[in-house]
Amino acid sequence: MKNFSSLSEIKESLLEGSVSCQSLVSYYLERITKHQDLNIYLEVFNESALAQAQIIDQKLLDGTAGRLAGMVIAIKDNICYKGHRVSASSKILDGFESLYSATVVERLLEEDAIIIGRLNCDEFAMGSSNENSAYGPVKNPINPTKVPGGSSGGSAAAVAADLCQLALGSDTGGSIRQPAAFCGVIGLKPTYARVSRFGLIAYASSFDQIGPLAKSVEDAALVTEIMAGKDENDSTSSSVPVSSYSKLKDSSEKKKIAYFKEYIDSPGLDSEIKESFLQLIKDLKADGHTVEEHSFSYLDVMVPTYYILTTAEASSNLARFDGVHFGYRSPNGHDLESTYKKSRTEGFGEEVKLRIMLGTFVLSSGYYDAYYTKAQKVRRLIQERTQAVFEQNEFILMPTTPTTAFNIGVKNEDPTVAYLEDIYTVHANLAGVPAISLPLWNSSKNMPMGVQLMAPAFMEESLLAFSEKLMKRTKK
Repeated sequence: MKNFSSLSEIKESLLEGSVSCQSLVSYYLERITKHQDLNIYLEVFNESALAQAQIIDQKLLDGTAGRLAGMVIAIKDNICYKGHRVSASSKILDGFESLYSATVVERLLEEDAIIIGRLNCDEFAMGSSNENSAYGPVKNPINPTKVPGGSSGGSAAAVAADLCQLALGSDTGGSIRQPAAFCGVIGLKPTYARVSRFGLIAYASSFDQIGPLAKSVEDAALVTEIMAGKDENDSTSSSVPVSSYSKLKDSSEKKKIAYFKEYIDSPGLDSEIKESFLQLIKDLKADGHTVEEHSFSYLDVMVPTYYILTTAEASSNLARFDGVHFGYRSPNGHDLESTYKKSRTEGFGEEVKLRIMLGTFVLSSGYYDAYYTKAQKVRRLIQERTQAVFEQNEFILMPTTPTTAFNIGVKNEDPTVAYLEDIYTVHANLAGVPAISLPLWNSSKNMPMGVQLMAPAFMEESLLAFSEKLMKRTKK
């Protein structure tokens, strides 16, 4: 069976009768077994996926199938699916089975998507390399000596290795877009509040957002359109009407696009990525678009602001994992206090413990104003400055990552080096706007390089339509 580039291709084959949903699932199950060495799947839902496929094949015969019939989807291991295990790739949730499904899962299932398994990720979505999982690192399918990015590294790797048609990830500071760039797939972070977070195991609640990793813009657009919209189970979800993203409507009007001088002049930016980026600007100008350089002076404080705020929220969100109510409980505890201490010490990985401690520190009474309050003020300045740029431009263009995928193990010794992998992606999360990573180029060593496009809040329709135009332009 061929590697389908989009759901529309799959639907054509379903219509012809050359494939069925059951044969599609069997195909992916065989490939998952073949590529077990990449450590992408934590669990494969063989029985439920095949049962779903059988039901949907019948619906196709009856003419009652939903919009996602034929779409085989894998989900990051921090998204709940009723009756299936979920662990956020952490020992502290080992063996835990979800009692309910995330809203995004319910909406996809209603449209006859098939969920085939749960994917490895950085523990509690904390990391940029997928090396912080309690179940070992994921390997990049393009070059297994490299990381796939994180925290949704399993999601990006699954799509890149053709172990599913599309995967769901979560993006707190680039966790969809950075691995998408490293693995050469498309990754979309929707506007904050566009997609319900109900059923997503929280890392930082004012940043987290669920989104797709896909082989095509049209698949990402359709799945986002289905997942988006108000949810009574998530009070932060927006009631702004959902547009028809999947139509990919784009006018012939030329666009006004901004890019930031500081981002391009950053000493950490790989020379090949910079060269390709500057060439793209020339090409867009040649196509008649207005592409102008702007200044954005907050680059140096972007990552520190992000880590102060997200670790503070993580400190609060992860307090529920106490070794008493559910999940892992240490056998070495002899009273309540020792049970708490030992369960959390043994259950959480080093990176998670580091961030919990950092978050607790910045929220402590002596440092709250100096760190947390100040970071909130800087976040507001970033939002206001970003909004000012969008008043003059439709999009902001920047690299997705400063480098291509790096070797497994090289950045573990100094976590601050790894944190700088988020330097271009945290902007969209701090500002709460949608952003997409597109795999437009390859390096001289044949590793993917991504470009990132940001749009104003709730402008996914225009963002996706222009992204499709950029992808088609590159394929010429």
